[in-house]
Amino acid sequence: MRTAIVGLPQAGKSSLFTILTGARAARPLDASAATLGVARLPDPRLAELARVFRPAKVTPASLEYLDVPAVSRESLRDPAYIASLRLADAFAHVLRLFEEETIPHPAGSLDPARDWKNLELELILTDLEVIEKRLERLGKDLKKMPGPDLEREQALLARCKTTLESECPLRDLDLDAEGSRPLRGFQLLSQKPMLLVLNVGEAQAASLRQMEGSWRAAVPGGSRRLEVAAFCGKIEAEIAELEPEEATAYLASYGLGESGLERLMKATFSLLGLLSFLTASETEVRVWTVPSGASAWEAAGAIHSDFQKRFIRAEVIGWQELADLGGYAGARQKGRLRLEGKHYIVQEGDVLLIRHG
Repeated sequence: MRTAIVGLPQAGKSSLFTILTGARAARPLDASAATLGVARLPDPRLAELARVFRPAKVTPASLEYLDVPAVSRESLRDPAYIASLRLADAFAHVLRLFEEETIPHPAGSLDPARDWKNLELELILTDLEVIEKRLERLGKDLKKMPGPDLEREQALLARCKTTLESECPLRDLDLDAEGSRPLRGFQLLSQKPMLLVLNVGEAQAASLRQMEGSWRAAVPGGSRRLEVAAFCGKIEAEIAELEPEEATAYLASYGLGESGLERLMKATFSLLGLLSFLTASETEVRVWTVPSGASAWEAAGAIHSDFQKRFIRAEVIGWQELADLGGYAGARQKGRLRLEGKHYIVQEGDVLLIRHG
């Protein structure tokens, strides 16, 4: 699951990408102008379980981010640029809220709401062009060979066209997985989930939560699959150079309990509809990522395809309870390990022990 970081020049887009992924993690993608990097999510659960199991390896959850060139009217008319956006499963739109006289805004004034709406409109117009071309082709195909599948696709695309013409993104449409199936091949941009990333100034850092709340309240009532996260680029760049204890103290001086990057990654998880479960042993303590609603059988496949093919059952316990009981022996002694079948729906923070043939 990839999230493309987009935004205007001087908004802090590339700085955010570098802080999230680190320069060493980044690599250019040959097929586009984007750069791919991997961000690892800090997770206190790992430290607790590592204390119990003393593993040789600890592996946190990770997310892939794409750093695409700054947005402009010219870039959004470039097929190669649009292709790089279609590689993403979601967008993180960095909006500049910080004041800095030495860094001019490309539009001449600071107006993050305008910047957000402008990009949204460009995505809508790009999708509208795709939809209109497909509807034109469908009309010709239906004259030659009418059929229920083409008729259903035509009705769906007509509904999408109406939504786009009203300047609403396709993510606002209420479509289930089956209903949206004909749209998947188009990789429509305004259908992708959107995370608004508020890059605030140092003076605003103490009120990040309030600013996020204000922006959420301003989101139109019908908007779906849209989230807000705020961070201060200057502070994040500084704590990236500090030891964990120093970083915690530095954040506390601004009244912050966690870094903006942690909140941003958690918001990305939520936006993409993901959850995490864990596996724990003396070999490795690891966080795994699966879609919300995944079954134990699907979770087994995330670990290894053979586990899924030969799945028998899963032993399940919450990570905190496992840590408190000192490991599997204590959990079994207390009868806290639950036996679950392949249809069990995995919950956030579950520790799974997969039994397989």
